[in-house]
Amino acid sequence: MLRIRLSRVGRKNMAQFRITVADVKRSPTGKFIEIIGNYNSHTKEKVFKKDRAEYWISKGAQPSPTVYNLFVDTGIIKGDKVTSWRPKKKSQEELEKIAKAEAEAKAKKDKLVAEAEVSKNEEKSDTIEEKKDKKVETSEEKKEEK
Repeated sequence: MLRIRLSRVGRKNMAQFRITVADVKRSPTGKFIEIIGNYNSHTKEKVFKKDRAEYWISKGAQPSPTVYNLFVDTGIIKGDKVTSWRPKKKSQEELEKIAKAEAEAKAKKDKLVAEAEVSKNEEKSDTIEEKKDKKVETSEEKKEEK
């Protein structure tokens, strides 16, 4: 079975890809039948031999999910894009650890918010008492002056 897929070329940290037609059992960077285009992931530049891509698809070559999405972008294939990768499934233990950590973080945050509100209320009450004391002092001073 033939596969149309990406083959990485280019220097370190500047990946570019060839779109090649090769046997499924071959390495992606190994021997291939034909180069039908290239793709630069940094500049998003796509160059295809449209007629050759259509020819190989008509002969039964299956594009990889990423190549399929590139073909949909350029109009070689009509249809919707496919999911090209799946995130790893986390084990039940990892999910429990994450949930526990989130619960602890939320409790800690709620505690800090409550402490902040209490201190804010104390400050307000302190300032109210100070104002009352000042009013009392000023009224007493006025009485003494008279």
